[in-house]
Amino acid sequence: MQRILHIIGSPRTGQSASTDVAQAYIAAVVQRHPGVAVDVIDVWSDDLPEFDEEIMNAKYAHLSRAALTPRQEQAWAAIAPLAQRIRQADILVMSVPMWNLGIPYRLKMLIDVVSQKGYLFDFDGSTFTGLATGRAVLVCARGINYATGSATPEREWDFQKSYLIKWLEMIGIVDVQTVVLEQLLFGSDADATARREAKELIVQLAEAP
Repeated sequence: MQRILHIIGSPRTGQSASTDVAQAYIAAVVQRHPGVAVDVIDVWSDDLPEFDEEIMNAKYAHLSRAALTPRQEQAWAAIAPLAQRIRQADILVMSVPMWNLGIPYRLKMLIDVVSQKGYLFDFDGSTFTGLATGRAVLVCARGINYATGSATPEREWDFQKSYLIKWLEMIGIVDVQTVVLEQLLFGSDADATARREAKELIVQLAEAP
């Protein structure tokens, strides 16, 4: 059975453009493949482990092969189920708004928590080997225009899509399809147009072999 994991990066329940478009993709895949299992991590409503002192200390103890304290063991063990959900996904769907040129802090916290040696990648001192084997669909939402030739060209201003693609590569996912919605702050008509065009494109991706 194919598995989809949708990581929701926006807190705007019912209003988020990125979530809306990602859900259109998932619905199209499920319609085409009714047996698909859909899992969801909502970084705003799920009870995620905090990337705190215990996890940090557990990380360094793990890397140095030192014994973990009971509290460190508990903190480290909490990461495993999240990392496993990412590794088990055949399709990882990420719906992400751009915040201050990057990604929302709760999504960054999830990435920081799960991106650990032995969970999502291995590292031999010089080379990363990703442990995830699926593919990914990124839905990136942005308020203004980041096209080449604009005042904010993507090659200079994007720390959202470029960061996520590189993170996915690090954990082993190199087959990444991206749909970008822009100018969402330019009024309701611009928002509706961006959503419609993005949905048309992403449904085509869902229907591809």
